[in-house]
Amino acid sequence: MDEERATAVLDETGIDYTLVRHGPVSSLAEAAQLRGVHPGQVVKTLVVRRGDGDYLFVLVPGDRQISWPQLRTLLDVTRLSMPDAETARTVTGYERGTITPFGALHPLPVIADSRIQGTISIGAGAHGVSALADAADVIEALSATVADVTAPQARTGA
Repeated sequence: MDEERATAVLDETGIDYTLVRHGPVSSLAEAAQLRGVHPGQVVKTLVVRRGDGDYLFVLVPGDRQISWPQLRTLLDVTRLSMPDAETARTVTGYERGTITPFGALHPLPVIADSRIQGTISIGAGAHGVSALADAADVIEALSATVADVTAPQARTGA
């Protein structure tokens, strides 16, 4: 099961984490509340395609989104894209909404937005399951590159 794969790798890293389980959620605010953190402490793991067969993870605070110009500049590329759900599952072994760099099928480079600090909640391989851990420990365990790669979440609606 995907959760066991993620938690086994979390255990292997030696970082101190707490597994949090909750039911389905309908919003970032609800997820944050059930996890006992602020929305910005919920970390989304996004898969980005840099080129043919070339993918990476980008860790994004829940209340922000990728800044494509900043990420392209960091990676020194002119094009980036998000793979479709099936490709993301093939690359990571996780379905969308459960993707985590911990236990991914293929080791991918990780970029963590510079705002990811303090206690964070990161996916743990299954819907409604996350790991609470110190951001610095997670970043170190993943050998992540830390950079300013996000922008405020775009507002929708009136």
